[in-house]
Amino acid sequence: MDIRQLRYFISVAEHLNFTEAAKHLFVAQSAVSQQIADLEKKLGVQLFIRNKRQVKLTNAGAVLLKEARYLVDKSEELIEKTRHADLGIIGDLKIGFLGYTERDFLPQLIRQFRRNYPKIDLHLNQYNHGMLIESLNTEALDIIFTLSFGLNNIGGLTKKKVLTEKISIVMHCEHPFANRQCINIKDLANERFIALDKRESPQGFNKTLLMCANSGFTPNIVSEPRLIQTVLLLVDAGIGIAILPKSLQANASPSLRFIDIEGEQAEDELVVAWKKANSNPSIPLFLEELDKVESHRLKR
Repeated sequence: MDIRQLRYFISVAEHLNFTEAAKHLFVAQSAVSQQIADLEKKLGVQLFIRNKRQVKLTNAGAVLLKEARYLVDKSEELIEKTRHADLGIIGDLKIGFLGYTERDFLPQLIRQFRRNYPKIDLHLNQYNHGMLIESLNTEALDIIFTLSFGLNNIGGLTKKKVLTEKISIVMHCEHPFANRQCINIKDLANERFIALDKRESPQGFNKTLLMCANSGFTPNIVSEPRLIQTVLLLVDAGIGIAILPKSLQANASPSLRFIDIEGEQAEDELVVAWKKANSNPSIPLFLEELDKVESHRLKR
């Protein structure tokens, strides 16, 4: 017994006429008769009472009709799900993000994606830079949003710019430089710095070192907390200053100042990145929706 035989059986049972069933199936009547005969032989029961005047279902045939409809429907559902999975329309997509730079577009992107692809389960989590890269490499994540600094040194990744992120000097409002409109990095040579732990955020840590080195000094890093919120808390407590993305200002303490950097392009790119070797077919669908959201955002 196979799905084709069940389809032939259902058609005959619904039409109660072998000729009409054959027309509906676009096959010869002899093919329908042969399939029904084979099915009856396999099951060891008579499914139809047929004579020159009419075709009727037997009791066994009536029971089979109910179950056959269920099996055929499930087989079609299985085929559709398999095809959708191949196209990426059904499945899972694991996304990691920093949690501050993406707030202008990510909520809208997720809403739009879920509306267009309701059968794709999205799993979203916030991480520091280092964990984002590690999770992408181990395929614990399919797509990440992170800052681009240092990504060119990591093989096997594909990235695409989403927006430009300004980098600021963050300090408490009582710091002697807090009322400046902008600060030259050289003026910070004697300052105490707070930087995210290098293991948690190699990009952020190295960015701080590089910017200070370009101004002729090595920063005095007095604390390396694991969380960005702790960095902000320590700066707010007056323990030191930090070099951080300006987008953090939106949810930072009102006593913190985010001051522009003078004399150099203090910017980084927020990028979306994924592994070239990742064959998850939902990735290109997500990137396509991202392009639509970004196009709309730029037109505003």
